[in-house]
Amino acid sequence: MSNAEIIQVNRGACSRSWLATMIVILCSPMVGAFAPSQCRRRVAGRGSSNQHFMSSGDGSEDEWVKALLEAGGGTTPGKFEEDMKMKGLLGPNRGKGNPKLNANTRLIKWLEEEGQVYLSESSTWGEAPHPMAISTETKDEITNESSGRGLLARRSINDGDELLKIPMNLCITRKSARRALGKDALQDGINEYLAIACQLIHEKYVLGDDSSWAAYIGVLPEVEEVNPTFTWSDEDLSFLQGSPVVAATKSLQMKLRREYDALLGGEDGLIAKFPDRFPKEHFTFDNWVWAFTMLFSRAIRLRNLQAGERLAMVPYADLINHSAFSQAFIDARESGDWLFKTGDEEVILYADRGYKQMEQIYISYGQKSNGELLLLYGFALERNPYNSVDVTVSIAPRTEKLAAENEGIEVDPLAEEKIEFLESVGRGQTVDFPCYADRYPVEMLEYLRLMMMTPEDTRGKALSEFDYSRTISPANEAAVLQSVVEAVNYQLNLYPQSEEDDAEIIKDKTLFRLLNYNQRMAVRHRRNEKRLLKRTLAALEKQIRNKGLDVDGLSRAEGSTLGQVLRGETRKEKTALEDRLEKMGLPVDLR
Repeated sequence: MSNAEIIQVNRGACSRSWLATMIVILCSPMVGAFAPSQCRRRVAGRGSSNQHFMSSGDGSEDEWVKALLEAGGGTTPGKFEEDMKMKGLLGPNRGKGNPKLNANTRLIKWLEEEGQVYLSESSTWGEAPHPMAISTETKDEITNESSGRGLLARRSINDGDELLKIPMNLCITRKSARRALGKDALQDGINEYLAIACQLIHEKYVLGDDSSWAAYIGVLPEVEEVNPTFTWSDEDLSFLQGSPVVAATKSLQMKLRREYDALLGGEDGLIAKFPDRFPKEHFTFDNWVWAFTMLFSRAIRLRNLQAGERLAMVPYADLINHSAFSQAFIDARESGDWLFKTGDEEVILYADRGYKQMEQIYISYGQKSNGELLLLYGFALERNPYNSVDVTVSIAPRTEKLAAENEGIEVDPLAEEKIEFLESVGRGQTVDFPCYADRYPVEMLEYLRLMMMTPEDTRGKALSEFDYSRTISPANEAAVLQSVVEAVNYQLNLYPQSEEDDAEIIKDKTLFRLLNYNQRMAVRHRRNEKRLLKRTLAALEKQIRNKGLDVDGLSRAEGSTLGQVLRGETRKEKTALEDRLEKMGLPVDLR
C-alpha cells in the first residue's frame, strides 16, 4: 500500500487507531527490509511510533498526513524541484520551455525504462526515495562562476549511503563502440579513448534522435560550455603566457590532430575505408574535438570490473562535479545483493560524508593540479591542495666536447659518468618537476644532487653507489637548494605580469567581468601559480638559513642549473604535466 493509499484510508471511514496500527506494522522489524529507509530510521522502538509521530503536532488530520509523507521520503512530489527553481538552480528559463530541464527529464525517463534505475523522489516497496536531483545550473562557491549541471541532495544523506547504481549496459565503452561501428573497423586493442570518441560522434551526429543513447547524448554539453584550454582561441590562451599550461595545451592540440589524421583521415583512414559507417560530413575534426572534450572531462576509469579496469562514459554519474576535498570515487561491482548475484555489473557510488538537503554532492576526479584541471576540464580551483607549478631544471654537463665548442667552459671530470647515470634511470638533461605550495618533489633534489657532484664529493666512489635521497655534503646541498631558487625565480620571470598586477585586475570587479570566461579563468590561474611559486621560494630560503647553508666561504659543488635550456640542449623530452597525462593513458604520443 502506497503513502497516498494510506492517506486516502485516513480520510475515509477507518479510525485513527487502525491507521496507527498500520504505521507500526509498516515500520516494524518484520517488514524492515521492505519498508522505506526513512520510515525505519524514524521509529524509536516497537509500539512507540504513534507517540513519536504525534509528539510535535496537534493530532489533527494534517499532522497525520505530514508524518506519513515524512516517513515515505520527506517532501511532497515536485516540492524539491520547486525549491530549486526558486533558488535559480534550474536555469533562468523555468518551466516546459527550458531545454536543459527537458533534457534532464528525458535522461531520467530513459534510465528508468532502459536500465530500471530507480530515480523517483517517492518511496516504493524495497526502494527509498532517490537521494539526488539534477540541477541545470551550479556555481563555484568561491568565484561564483557557472559550473554547469550538478547533482544536489534531495534530502539529508548520511555518510556511506548508496547514492546511485547504473548498469554497465547503459555505459559507452570500447566494447560498445566496437559493437556499434564494427570490429573490422575498430579492431581489437584499439585505444579506449579513440574507440569511444568514434562512438560519441556516431551517436550524436550520425544517428541523432535514432540513437539508443539519445537521451544521454542530449545532456552532454557543447565544447564552449566546458572550455578546456586545448579548445581555447590564441587570444584567450595568450592570457596564460608564462604558464606551463600553454606548452602542454599546444602539444595536446597538435597530438589530437595527428591522432585524427592517423585514424580517420588520409587514404588508409576509416573515413575512406568505411564511408557508410564513418561519413566524412560527420566525422570532422571539430566533432573529434567535441568527443575528446567529453572524454577528458567526463569519462570514468572503472577499476574493479571482472575483466579488469575499463574507461567508460557513465550516464547520470558524470553529472557530479569535482571537489579536491571529496573522498568519494565512482567504481563498479557485480550487481545483485549479497545473496543473489546476477553476473552483470553496475557502476556504484557511496556518499563519503553527510550532506544536507539542497547541498551539492561532489566526487573526486583525482589528485589533479589546476593545470591539469584547466587543460582537461576547463576550470581551476581557488583552493586546491594538489595544485602545483612545473619548474624546469636544465643541466648541460661540461663534457670535453661541450668545452671544445664553447670557449671558457671548464671540463667536468664526472660529466660522462653523469650522462650515463641519467640514461640508466630514464632521466634527460632537461627535466620538469612539479612544485607544490608546501613542498617540492624529492626527485628534483635527487636529480640535482647527482648533477652537482664533484670529485671531492665522490671520494673515489662511483656515482651509482650514492643514495641521492640523502644529503651528499653541505656544499653539494647548498648548490642544490640555490639552484632550485634560481629555477623558481626563472619561472616567475616568464610571466609578463606580476602577481600584484593580477590581484588588481581581479579586484576591479567591473572590468574583470568584461573579460570572457576563459580570460577570467586564466587570470585567476596565473595568479595562483605565482603565489605558489613565491611560497616555494620562501620555504627554500628558510631551509637554506636553517641548515646554515648561507654562510660565506662554504665551498660550492660545481654544476649549472639555470632553469633553462642551455647550450648543447635543443628541447625538453616532456613536461611534468605531459608525464602525468601519459600515466592517465591518453591516446597521444607524449614523448
